[in-house]
Amino acid sequence: MSGKRRAAVGRRRFIRLAGGTAAGAAVVGGGTFTAVATGVFDNPTSDPFGNMPRSLALSLPGGPGGAYEIPLPPLPDPLDDGTASIPSTPRRIPYADGRPDPRAVEKDIPTTLPFEFKKNGYTIVKDLPEGLRPWRNRPTAWANVTPPLSSVYHLNTQGVYMYWKPTTASYPPKPGPVGYDHPVGQIQFGLGCIASYRTETDPTRKALFLKRAKDQANRLITKRVETRGAWYFPYPWDYTHAEHSGVAYKAPWYSGMAQGEAISLFAQLAMLDGVTEQERTLYTTAANGAFASLLRADNAYPWVVNKDRSGYLWIQEYPFKTPGTGDYTYNGMIFAMFGLWDYYQLTGNELAAQLYDGACTTMGRYFPLLRNERKFSYYCQTHRIPAPTYHHHHITLWMQLHWQTNSSVFAHQMDTLIDDVPPSGVKAGSVIAIGKGTYTLYRVDTKVVTLANGTKDDTGEYYENDKTGAGFDKILSTKKVTFTKATQAPVDKRRRIIGAGVWYRISAGAYKNMWIGEAWPNVFLRGEHQPFTYRAQRTLTIPAGRDVTAYSFGTNNATGTTTSLKSDTEQQYQFDRRAVVNGRAMCRISAGDLTGQWVPANQVVTDGR
Repeated sequence: MSGKRRAAVGRRRFIRLAGGTAAGAAVVGGGTFTAVATGVFDNPTSDPFGNMPRSLALSLPGGPGGAYEIPLPPLPDPLDDGTASIPSTPRRIPYADGRPDPRAVEKDIPTTLPFEFKKNGYTIVKDLPEGLRPWRNRPTAWANVTPPLSSVYHLNTQGVYMYWKPTTASYPPKPGPVGYDHPVGQIQFGLGCIASYRTETDPTRKALFLKRAKDQANRLITKRVETRGAWYFPYPWDYTHAEHSGVAYKAPWYSGMAQGEAISLFAQLAMLDGVTEQERTLYTTAANGAFASLLRADNAYPWVVNKDRSGYLWIQEYPFKTPGTGDYTYNGMIFAMFGLWDYYQLTGNELAAQLYDGACTTMGRYFPLLRNERKFSYYCQTHRIPAPTYHHHHITLWMQLHWQTNSSVFAHQMDTLIDDVPPSGVKAGSVIAIGKGTYTLYRVDTKVVTLANGTKDDTGEYYENDKTGAGFDKILSTKKVTFTKATQAPVDKRRRIIGAGVWYRISAGAYKNMWIGEAWPNVFLRGEHQPFTYRAQRTLTIPAGRDVTAYSFGTNNATGTTTSLKSDTEQQYQFDRRAVVNGRAMCRISAGDLTGQWVPANQVVTDGR
């Protein structure tokens, strides 16, 4: 969280805002949450604003800073929870050295789709703004372009990103003497360097960012395996994963994630102004070679593309030994899809557009299997293990699919993931409104986890040892608190407690570090939170006879207005934005007499289903 925190609200001020009384009885806790958020308010009233002044419920706070945007989580480490090891028996990897693998059965460059698969007509947006294109949001830090990198990843003397097998069990691990190529690591490092190159203004730094991107691309080209008329990028170390049966590889092995991301690296380099024409030709050739690997089916080895029993296309991050089987990993496939998007921008190749359409069709179709309602989404289709470390990647990846296609399908699915488990942060200085009445506050044992990038997290989003996050939410104590008058309190977290609704953590005052449940209009975060503006106008429908209220919010305690939209006939409105507004997911109407007014998302039917 950046910026200055709101000044602490002390106990006296908290009591004064509550009308002179803040009575509470503490209870020693234990166990997990049993109440949902709406249950924390003990005495509801038939009048929705009976306990909360309309000046708070129907207004948004003013001031600078804007709303809290959905954050971009750090890139996942493909080695998380897996075990990489030096090959027990050294194997000769058939590096190309300008010659194809003589064992290859198919030697011609593929020029057709690998098989027929289902397509729903998703199209690639050609004029996507630069900042929304793949990988532009993940620049490499300047500190990382000069050796060494921290942890087990280091740049060698040629500036190539390498995986160094640790020689001890210490933390941080001490690197061993031998470095191993890590295709996805090299590609993502190179793509980050391109992102930094695009925005860097210092000539010296700009030149080094470009050189490092080329260093990674040139290493991949040198270490490629040419077979089946395509270029493949081998992993030269063994790898197993204890929880994901089937992920058990002896070097060399291949990943569809690496193949797709390599296309992005080569295609983006080929489109840069800073490369020579000779380099442009080289990187275009490399992009063509990598793309060809996505035109080969699973009828021979190596393969990274298959069709499932229902006719849907998959790019397998982890293809298994048996043809047509794999982990069916969601995030790895989408990162590979970005390569198809980039390749189409470079070449206009119709086969790339069809593969992208098919891959989007697959993601849209299997979203119900990725989703884990009101919990962390699943990492892959084969094992269906909830993935706290990947749920917010899924949110941002679905966001990018919406950008790249303008499809309301991906927009709706992204909305669903946000509602299930929203990112937990709030804007610095955030305040909740609390209506008069009696509430139960909780003190919770939230574990602090150190992430790979060195930051601390206690939100439940990145727990590594509990696949639901619920085991870290043991109740330490509870307190009944009565407010005789509406009040406000500063908060620093808004988080779903698994199985118990959305909660706020109070950050200062008499109840610091205690949690209170979200329950509009009695407890809510003031203002607009986690807004998202869609690339294309969307449509919401109000069913006939449903009593839906539209809200026009005032600012700075100026009371807004409400309009009943109940009708005997179905109504449709265009909307362009969704956000949590005063504690409720809301859609902003963007056309007609109600332009700028908000309607509750859970009371309408939105397109994209």
